[in-house]
Amino acid sequence: MRGDLKPKVFIGYDSREELAWEVCRHSLLRHSENQVEAIPIRQNVLRELGLYVRPHDLTASTEFSLTRFLTPYLAGESGWVLFCDCDFLFTADVREVFEGLDDSKALYCVKHDYKPAYRVKMDGRPQSVYPRKNWSSFMLFNCDHPDVKALTPRLVNTATGAFLHRFEWLEDDAIGSLDLDWNFLDGEYEKPDHTPKAIHFTNGGPWFEEWQDCDFADLWLHERDLYLESTHGTKRRLAYA
Repeated sequence: MRGDLKPKVFIGYDSREELAWEVCRHSLLRHSENQVEAIPIRQNVLRELGLYVRPHDLTASTEFSLTRFLTPYLAGESGWVLFCDCDFLFTADVREVFEGLDDSKALYCVKHDYKPAYRVKMDGRPQSVYPRKNWSSFMLFNCDHPDVKALTPRLVNTATGAFLHRFEWLEDDAIGSLDLDWNFLDGEYEKPDHTPKAIHFTNGGPWFEEWQDCDFADLWLHERDLYLESTHGTKRRLAYA
């Protein structure tokens, strides 16, 4: 990535969790001093552009379950680009994660190895269990790597979800490892003494009534209030008070 370009961060957008997306974006920009580009991945827009043509999957946990793999194609540039789910809260400058990367790697992620603590997540949706679960919720793509260049709309529209999410399109040694701090699964790991840099409310967050008491809920609610007090959040203040 050239030094004169802001890092690009693509955030999965789900119309059912719009406030979560807004708070994720706000925390990302606030801690990076607005020195990153935060870009939504909206399935309806990709369909209008003809980039995503798979049949609608009513069983998908989010609207961006598979569209996330279009991130490097949408970035349209060399270097590294980041994707994250919308249910993240950033507490540190995300630009740090772009430092010291090995250009021989195709992708970096947190390599979770766990069994979900809950059978049901978010708003009653069932919890799925599969190898490399949640690896794809925070991905740093090397747009110059040939295996990443192969993530074309044609492949994303035809490959199985398992093939994509389990990184079967990559050799194992092409996947670099990030520290757990960059994708801390709230409720799946014991709460640490320090605040993780990127908290992932993977089972559900404080934007759901039943998840008001989860770990780090106070941090998310504080970020929500900052967002609602901002210029962009003014019109939404009454709706989310």
